Amino acid sequence: MINYNPKEWFVFVFHLHKADTFRKLWPIMIGVAALSLIVAYLGLNFIDLSQTPFAKNIGMMHSLLGFVISMLLVFRTNTSYDRWWEGRKLLGALVNVSRTFSMKIKALGLTEEDNAFFNRAIPQYAACLKDHLREKRIYDKDSVLIEVREDVHIPNQIALKLVQKVYALEREGKMSAQQLVLLNEDLNQFTNVCGGCERIRNTPIPFSYSTFIKKFVFFYVATLPFGLVLSLGYYMVPIIPFILYVLASLELIAEEIENPFGYDANDLPLDDICTNIKTHVSEILG
Repeated sequence: MINYNPKEWFVFVFHLHKADTFRKLWPIMIGVAALSLIVAYLGLNFIDLSQTPFAKNIGMMHSLLGFVISMLLVFRTNTSYDRWWEGRKLLGALVNVSRTFSMKIKALGLTEEDNAFFNRAIPQYAACLKDHLREKRIYDKDSVLIEVREDVHIPNQIALKLVQKVYALEREGKMSAQQLVLLNEDLNQFTNVCGGCERIRNTPIPFSYSTFIKKFVFFYVATLPFGLVLSLGYYMVPIIPFILYVLASLELIAEEIENPFGYDANDLPLDDICTNIKTHVSEILG
């Protein structure tokens, strides 16, 4: 995730960050500019487009379709941002439940060995959930949970060990049944966060919907030169690529943030969140 100062307009306008969509779109923008130049050259020098019904009426089509495409792109962007924001709320819930669960464990007055288990297991759950969402099969080899199998759902295994440990403490008389009920609420929250994040990752925007928007944008921009050549002439050569840049950038941004758990520049800061969880749990249980 990019940390930035929203008041620095000059930097935003003139600096090309790696997340800027211009880096991805410039080849097709050059192609559209070349198409516009060819249409302008032929239309102004060889073909009388003013007498062509297609060129005379295509502007009306663009006016009608421009409203439709704007509504589609707004809906697409809002849908992707909702997924991004929901992922952020779930990770925030993971931070909060890690803190509250650690505080309740600390208040039990357990032995250093028991506290050490939770001091490693809680941050380990967050770290393994991060790798699970990124489809990596990696975990801390120095952890007390070294017996976790990598070919099985790792966050579930760690959650199971937390549950087993808490129930073992109740059987040993180190906590009451009422305290067990309170801790169970937090333990359930770990799995709820995992399930919510998996739902976002495993349910992308429907393929047909995403494909339709890309085709719609492409053919809309590709036919613009025929509708604007009579009014703009050669001026449309820089204007048409700019229109493509605006429309296609909205689709690219939506694609990037619809799965907020990856490595893209605008994805959620999972590494920082896991580091914060480890730091806060250590401060409480250490």
